[in-house]
Amino acid sequence: MDSISSSTSRITPRFRCFDPTNTYPATANHRRYYSTLPLSGSRSPKAAATNMGDSTTITEPKIVTGDCGYVLEDVPHLSDYIHDLPTHTNPLQDNPAYSVVKQYFVNVDDTVAQKIVVQKDSPRGTHFRRAGPRQKVYFESEEVHACIVTCGGLCPGLNTVIREIVCGLYHMYGVTRVLGIEGGYKGFYARNTVPLTPKVVNDIHKRGGTILGTSRGGHDTSKIVDSIQDRGINQVYIIGGDGTQKGASVIFEEIRRRGLKVAVAGIPKTIDNDIPVIDKSFGFDTSVEEAQRAIAAAHVESESVENGIGLVKLMGRHSGFIAMYATLASRDVDCCLIPESPFYLEGAGGLLEYIEKTLKENGHMVIVVAEGAGQEFLSENIRTIDKQDASGNKQLQDIGFGISQKIKDHFSKQPKMAMNLKYIDPTYMIRAIPSNASDNVYCTLLAHSAIHGTMAGYTGFTVGPVNGRHAYIPFHRIIQKQNKVVITDRMWARCLSSTNQPSFFSPQQLSEKKSGEEVEENHIDY
Repeated sequence: MDSISSSTSRITPRFRCFDPTNTYPATANHRRYYSTLPLSGSRSPKAAATNMGDSTTITEPKIVTGDCGYVLEDVPHLSDYIHDLPTHTNPLQDNPAYSVVKQYFVNVDDTVAQKIVVQKDSPRGTHFRRAGPRQKVYFESEEVHACIVTCGGLCPGLNTVIREIVCGLYHMYGVTRVLGIEGGYKGFYARNTVPLTPKVVNDIHKRGGTILGTSRGGHDTSKIVDSIQDRGINQVYIIGGDGTQKGASVIFEEIRRRGLKVAVAGIPKTIDNDIPVIDKSFGFDTSVEEAQRAIAAAHVESESVENGIGLVKLMGRHSGFIAMYATLASRDVDCCLIPESPFYLEGAGGLLEYIEKTLKENGHMVIVVAEGAGQEFLSENIRTIDKQDASGNKQLQDIGFGISQKIKDHFSKQPKMAMNLKYIDPTYMIRAIPSNASDNVYCTLLAHSAIHGTMAGYTGFTVGPVNGRHAYIPFHRIIQKQNKVVITDRMWARCLSSTNQPSFFSPQQLSEKKSGEEVEENHIDY
C-alpha cells in the first residue's frame, strides 16, 4: 500500500458510511483519507487520463484504516462532491421476487478481504466494499436514465451482461429508460443510440458478440461527458478491458469535476483474464471450454500421420491463462508456451530439441502457444515494431505461423525424419461464440452488482468477485497493472507436470525469477 500523500486531509476519526439515514452502528477507530491531485502528479492510475488527452484532476484513493492492520480501499460516492443528496427507500423491499430473502440488504459496513490465506499474526490487510443492494438508494426509479456501452474486442458474455443490466434495472428497480450506445466510446458523440427494453434484449444472450457493436479508441472525454449531460443520462455502465476502464476512470473524473449527479460503473471484460484483483473475468470459462475443440482437432491430426505435430494458437497477449488452463483441461498437450515463461529454440534443452525427442518417443505431438509468447523469435523484417492499435495495444505478429516456419526449417535439415505439421488458429471463433452456462450466471451477478452499486450512489468503481465475494473496486486498482501467470507457483508447475515439458529455464534464470517475482494478493493457488 502506498503511503498517503502529505497533501491529503483527514476527514473524520471514525468509519463513516455514506448513507446519512444508516441505522447500523459506526465502526470505531477508523480513519478515512481522500483528496484531489493534479493528473500530472498522479501515481496510482498510471496517469490514465494522459492517454486520453485530458488535464482532468484525479481523486486520490480513499483509504480507511482500522485496528490490526485493517485497510479499506473505498470507492467514490456521489455524496463526496454533491452535498445534501436525498435518499429513498430501496424498492427491492417490496419486490415479490425478494420476499423470501432472509436479508434484503448488505450491511453497509461489510467488506471483502483481498487476501484470505494468512497466518495467526498477519495483519487483516486490504479490503474492498462488498457489493449488493443497500437499504437506501440515491436515485428514484423514474428519474434514472441509464446507458450501456461496450468497447474493445469481442468476448463471450457481452450480450448477457447487456441483457442483465437492462432486465435488472427494469425488474428490480422499475427503471424504464435505458439507452444502448452503439459502436464503443465514439457512439456517445456520434449520436448512435438504441433504446433498450427487456423485450429488445430478451434473447440476445444466445448470440455471440455485442448487439451494440464495439470499437477501439474513439475516446474524447469532453465530448462524451457533454453527450451524457445533454441526454440527461445519470447512470453509465461501461463494459470493457483495462484500456476501457482507464477511459471510464477519466469520464468519472470529468463528471465529478462538473459536479454532475451521474454514477459511473465499470464491468471488466477481457478474454485473456488479465484484469488484476478480481478472481477471473467473464468469458474466460467459455474460452477455455471452446479451446478444447481446437486442441482435440490438433490431437486427431497429429495422431493420424507419422511424426505429426498439431500447433494451436490461443489468445493471451501478455497473460497465458487460457493456454495454461486449456492445456490442463485437455491432457493431450505436450508443450504449452506462454508470454510469462521465456523459452529458446536452438541448442541443448531448447524447444526444437524437445520436439524432436517427443516425436521419437510418441510419434506425434500437440503444442499450444499463447499469441504473445515468443515474439522475440520473429525476424525483424516481418515484425511490426512499436506499432499500436487504436486501444494502445502493441500489434503482435502471428507467433503460430512464425514458430511453424522455425519447426519446418529445422526438420527440413533432417531428411531422415519426416514431419507433418498442422497449424490451427481458433482465435476469432472462440471470442465470437455465446457464453456457456457458467459465464451466463457470472455475467448476471456482475450486472446486478453494478446496478446495486449505482443505485446506492457509488461511482467510479469496477465490480468483480474477490475470493468469491463480489466487491466494488476503485478504478485505479484495476488499471494499475495486468494480471499474469505466476510461473513460480503450483498451477504452472501442474501444467508442466501435465505436459512433461522442460521449463526452458537455466538454473540461474529460475533462481532470478523466484527472487524477483511477486505473487499477486488476488492470485489463488489451489
